[in-house]
Amino acid sequence: MKIVADGNIPFVRECFSSVGDVEVMGGREMTPEAVADADALLVRSITRVDERLLSGSAVKFVATATIGFDHVDLDYLDARHIGFASAPGSNATSAAEYVIAALLEIGRRHGIRLDGRSIGVVGVGNVGGRVAAKCEALGMHVRRNDPPLQRRTGDPKYVPIEAVFDCDLITMHTPLTREGTDKTHHLADERFFSSLKQGAVFVNASRGAVVDSQALKAAIAARRLKAVALDVWENEPNIDADLLDAVDLGSPHIAGYSLDGKIAGLIMIYQALCEHFGLPAKFDVGDFLPAPDVATIELPDDVGDEQEAIASAVEKVYTIVRDDRNLRSIAGEPSEARGQFFDALRKGYPVRREFHNTTVVVPEPGGALVRKLLGIGFKVKGRRREDDV
Repeated sequence: MKIVADGNIPFVRECFSSVGDVEVMGGREMTPEAVADADALLVRSITRVDERLLSGSAVKFVATATIGFDHVDLDYLDARHIGFASAPGSNATSAAEYVIAALLEIGRRHGIRLDGRSIGVVGVGNVGGRVAAKCEALGMHVRRNDPPLQRRTGDPKYVPIEAVFDCDLITMHTPLTREGTDKTHHLADERFFSSLKQGAVFVNASRGAVVDSQALKAAIAARRLKAVALDVWENEPNIDADLLDAVDLGSPHIAGYSLDGKIAGLIMIYQALCEHFGLPAKFDVGDFLPAPDVATIELPDDVGDEQEAIASAVEKVYTIVRDDRNLRSIAGEPSEARGQFFDALRKGYPVRREFHNTTVVVPEPGGALVRKLLGIGFKVKGRRREDDV
């Protein structure tokens, strides 16, 4: 069996070599010629999988090591009886932790206390649901907007989009859909931004085209927004350098790039391929995850500011300002080379682990600080062994 795989999927050769011959290449290098004789194709979000790519090929199975699949023409695969798998939920914790890191960093820069603030979570699936839970753990008042979930469940906790407009913070977690009742393409448009509360904080870690970049730039220029964090951009990898210059935090579509999430996605599509072709699966997640670099964080006896203590703990595990600084280096590249620079940041992304790999040692085993740390994903224990939480 020949397997063509995106080289940005970690350990893809080591894992899939147990079931076939693996050819690794860049996601943007996957041309019809490159995949023509492959039996299976393993991609990430930058590869568009459709008739143009697969027509006349030998491909019998496609998998994307991502939670979203708007880059895959499922109708075409179904019509050609080509098997398909994705990795729902695999990097959801990673993306949710990215949002928490962004909110804490923005809180630092702008003197915003998160406890007691309102936040609108637009899209409450695998990622948005985790974001909502973590924000509630930090003491925030969460309003959830997800029309499909509201229709499916009838649960009144899902509110109309208008109900989030007066929130202090807004974070986007929808898939990208370009038509239909729940179209999300340019969901955050001029009307959206003009409806927001003056001085709101805006975060997008879903898909770039969920936001109308021109409308967002206009809202920033008009000082309607206090702060903006973007992990995703329209027209990636050729992103709007002026928009990057205008936002508080920018990163190269890496919110879901924790090693834990990548390995979970790897194993999900590996097991799906094995099942599709009737092969035994040799590996599991534990075969590829190393011990964390930051296993323990000790907080001082006098914690003082709880939000700053949490921000400091998060920063030791994931330094979001480093991603921002690295992406801003794109301004020094010739305009024609910026797309390659953006892709290189993603391909060479350093190892990042999720919060659950780290234990925070606190002076006291109970209280709000412990609840918040546990709620955003850390393990926690008291200073003395008998005080374990």
